[in-house]
Amino acid sequence: MGVLRRATAFPWGLSALEKCKANGGKIISINPLEEAGLVRFKNPQRSQGWIGQGSSMADLHLPVNINQDVPLIKLILKHLQKLESAGNHVFDQEFIKQKTTGYQSLIEDLEQYSEEELLSLCGVEEAMVEEAVKFIAGRKKIVICWAMGLTQHKNGVETIREYVNLLLLKGSIGKPHSGTCPVRGHSNVQGDRSVGIMHYVDKNLNGRIRKHMGFEPPDKPGLDTVAAMEAMYEGRAKVFMALGGNFLMAASDTDYTAEALQNCDLTVQVSTKLNRSHLVTGKTALILPTYGRSEKDMTGGQPQYVTTENSMGRVRQSKGILKPSSDKLKSEPAIISAIASAYFKGDHPVDWKSMGKDYNLIRQKIDLVAKGFENTSNKAQGSGYYLPNNARDGDFDKLPGGRAKITINALPQHQLTKDELMLMTIRSHDQFNTTIYGLDDRYRGIFNERRIIMMNEEDIKNRQLKAGDIVHISSDYDGKIRTVRNFIIVNYKIPPGNAAAYFPETNPLVPYNHFADRSHTPISKSIRISVAKE
Repeated sequence: MGVLRRATAFPWGLSALEKCKANGGKIISINPLEEAGLVRFKNPQRSQGWIGQGSSMADLHLPVNINQDVPLIKLILKHLQKLESAGNHVFDQEFIKQKTTGYQSLIEDLEQYSEEELLSLCGVEEAMVEEAVKFIAGRKKIVICWAMGLTQHKNGVETIREYVNLLLLKGSIGKPHSGTCPVRGHSNVQGDRSVGIMHYVDKNLNGRIRKHMGFEPPDKPGLDTVAAMEAMYEGRAKVFMALGGNFLMAASDTDYTAEALQNCDLTVQVSTKLNRSHLVTGKTALILPTYGRSEKDMTGGQPQYVTTENSMGRVRQSKGILKPSSDKLKSEPAIISAIASAYFKGDHPVDWKSMGKDYNLIRQKIDLVAKGFENTSNKAQGSGYYLPNNARDGDFDKLPGGRAKITINALPQHQLTKDELMLMTIRSHDQFNTTIYGLDDRYRGIFNERRIIMMNEEDIKNRQLKAGDIVHISSDYDGKIRTVRNFIIVNYKIPPGNAAAYFPETNPLVPYNHFADRSHTPISKSIRISVAKE
């Protein structure tokens, strides 16, 4: 089994990679940064993991330029196509013929590019690319794993489609130990859409809501994060309510987001911890404290639990065991049901009050309304159960023509000036999200500081700077200059022309109105910046 990994190395995923290595798998790390977690990994859950220098997790590290994955994968595909044309059968032609469409168009597209052009764009040495091709050519079980390092670009969707092209040509989708593995973070990131919390309209879901819940659901599209920010900023949206999170610091363009929140008549935060969003509010602001996931929930006089969906589409039970920090706390379901009950004054088809006291009533409705959920209360116990996944099962019947589409994806266009660098925002090792994080980044050897910028030694010297200098960082989009100040330069192993810094500290540099085509994800991983000494 082989793993092609494109993302910041999430510590909680490294043990899975360790198992892959133990089973004879090869791991290719594709990342502008050489992540220490993939070079010198120590498993803290095993006694020997605390001793020595650690072991090398990645068999090969490809230090790609930021947002230049498309030319890298095109280059790998060109090499594989050469082998295929020479009769080496590195592509799964039977799978391609039976399950896909667009193969010949892709081959013709690859012929448009020279290897020299693609090498120059991706910035990876030719010998490294050839080594990657050797790993991939002889393997059929391939997993491609990624996180925000792929999604938060103008061409984020196209980049992922190019990686999927590789899997389709290898026949590595719909088979055990193969396929895509998007790492999406904590459980509410994936679970919300499974139960219908989304800004677009799903007519089939609306039909089930109408049938089983007894009310007419919205039939007009809502707003995604970017559109919601604009609506608040322009005064078209008057109320903002957040279930957890730290919206101000998590969203792009922090100053713009702050003004948007302040334009609201009311902001409501349902929170387990205090954070910056509690200080930048609308004209009226409420903080509704709630249980943390680790706290025991005795709502309705009975022990309650919630069901969560992890990154692999597995649903399981989550139950707190610690004594709540206050006996006055209410759970999120209890808070929402109480608000709904008060608003509708009991005149609504849904018995909100009862649902807030017995979560099994909520799960029973989820079983009826949400796709793939059934007998949730019982099946979610223990290791839980998987939701349906057509790609995992090799079933492409719901796609046009019943086949997976091999796509044509353009090269990224950034057009940096001579003085600009490409910045990617990253999280530190000791960072859970934008609410809870420490000052240390043990995997990268940085301690007691977060306002740093990692730069290549050559870029530092070219700007008459040195490691340890304090600089300000600016971005210029649509004639608007955004600046963050007092960042310390760190000499780091990253390709020339590239830089990295932590979020949310550098989120003010990300323009709210520049986002990925199709997905509207912020371009937080590819921001054009300039660096100057304070």
